[in-house]
Formats: sequence, C-alpha cells, structure tokens
Amino acid sequence: MFALTFLGTSASVPSAERNHPGLLVEAGSHRILVDCGEGTQRQLLRSGAGFRRLDRILLTHGHFDHVLGIPGLFSTLRLRRNDDPMTIYGSRDTLDVVVRMLVGLFGEGRAPIPLELVSLAAGQLLDAGDFTIGCFPVRHRDTESFGFSFKSQVRRHLQPDLLTTLGVPDGPIRKELAEGRPITLADGRTIEAEDVLGAPEGRKKLVIVGDAETTDGLAEHVRDADMLVIEATFLDRDIAIARDYGHLTAAEAAALASTSDVKQLVLTHISGRYSDEEILAEATKTFPNSRIAADLDRIVI
Repeated sequence: MFALTFLGTSASVPSAERNHPGLLVEAGSHRILVDCGEGTQRQLLRSGAGFRRLDRILLTHGHFDHVLGIPGLFSTLRLRRNDDPMTIYGSRDTLDVVVRMLVGLFGEGRAPIPLELVSLAAGQLLDAGDFTIGCFPVRHRDTESFGFSFKSQVRRHLQPDLLTTLGVPDGPIRKELAEGRPITLADGRTIEAEDVLGAPEGRKKLVIVGDAETTDGLAEHVRDADMLVIEATFLDRDIAIARDYGHLTAAEAAALASTSDVKQLVLTHISGRYSDEEILAEATKTFPNSRIAADLDRIVI
C-alpha cells in the first residue's frame, strides 16, 4: 500500500490555493518526500503529516520551484533537535544545486542536520523489503531529470483453516512456511509452503514523473501502473508554448496513461492560466479515470 499526500500542486508560479511542488509518499514505516518546493514544511503541518520519520527526499530535478523548500525544512528539523540523518537523492546536476544553496546559506560543510547525498543512475535505488524504488531518466529543458517508480512486493498469506487441518501448530514453524520454506512436523510429515499459501496479492505500482517536455521513452516505465502522477501544465491548444517551456499538456499525459495500461492518472503541476474543469475535460476525453490533484489531497493505493 502507498499513501500519497499532495503538499504542493502548482506549476512554477504558486497561487493562493496551490503551493510549490511537493509530495509525501508513505510506504510501510517509511515517509519519503518527492520534491520539496518552497513552503513544503508548512504544508506538512497543514496536512497533519508533520516531520516524524522523514528521512529521505527524492528530487526530480534542480529547478528552484522543486528544491527551495529544503533549507527551511532543514532549519526546522534542527530547531526540533532532530539528529536523524537525511538522505537526498538526485542527479549530479540537481545535487550540485542543493549543495550550492546550502553552502550559501549555512557555510561549507555546515548543513543544519546530518546529510547524505546520493547521485541517481537509472535502475533501483532502494530496496526496503516490502517495496522498492527505481528511477528513470526524464527529458525536461536542459536538466538532468528523473522519474520514480515505487513497487510493493507480492504477498501470499498462510491459510489458517488449512494449517489447522494439516495439524501445523502455532509458533515459529508457521513463520518458516510464511517465508516460503518447507517444514517437517513431529510425525515426520513434510509440508511445503506452496501447499498452505494463498494466491498472490497486494502488488502495487506507483509512478511519479515531475516536469517533462515529452512522453517519449516513458511508456516502458509507467506501463501497468496502478497510479501515474504526472505534470499537466498546459492545454493542447497551447502545445507550442508547452514545447518552449519544456512541459506537457493534459492531452499528452492522458495519452501516455491510455496507451500504457495505467489504472489511474493524477495530474499535477497545474498552471493558474486554466481552470481545473478545462484541464480535466481535456484529460478525460482520452483517459476517463483522470483526476486533478489539489493541495493536501490524500490518495491511497
């Protein structure tokens, strides 16, 4: 299961209703930020999520509307006497922006909290046991940008009635079966895990794409996603402007979802030049199961 809290859903210019980009993803015991625009720390408080167990930030790219919230968040964590290390993942160019920003504010080697920087390369970046995170390149206006794919592991649960029928006692012996290993009972019988595990269930796939100038090359990464979160800064009537600024239209995002067997499309990075109704109408024309994210929305998959 993944729980998403949208902390900021605006394009580069915020509005009274939409903060700069930021998304909190909760998976198991992990709470991970994807981008950290200006005002993200206040949005964490407004949403009720707070700062607890927040130890990773994934950055899609280094444009200021996606990273300027980092110094303020770090300052608050320091004032709260949070000594937990923070890991920031980003491309080399993105991390360079972060380092120069922090050095300019706090001085060389004087980040407010313990900090680790991890440079991204396409592929898996984290295996948390019950879920993994991978990253893939995204084209966006002279940046080294990445998208992120969260995948939960397939689970198979023991069937209690069958265990009782077979005379498998409670205790550690059942854990062996749950982990896929055969066990031998006191009477000499061998029970295979396959005999007592139910059907596979629970695998979920979440894909998050930040700013993008094209959907070329993205289909293989978003295919079969239970949810795709992606920008929709422009409408198709302004596609020439979208190309100039390196962004997608709602129609392009919807076409990607439609041709990639995505189950649900969530549009973000919303420009104030359009109404939500216009954007949604353009997207649903191609992909009916579309919605527009609003600040503080919480969605569980």
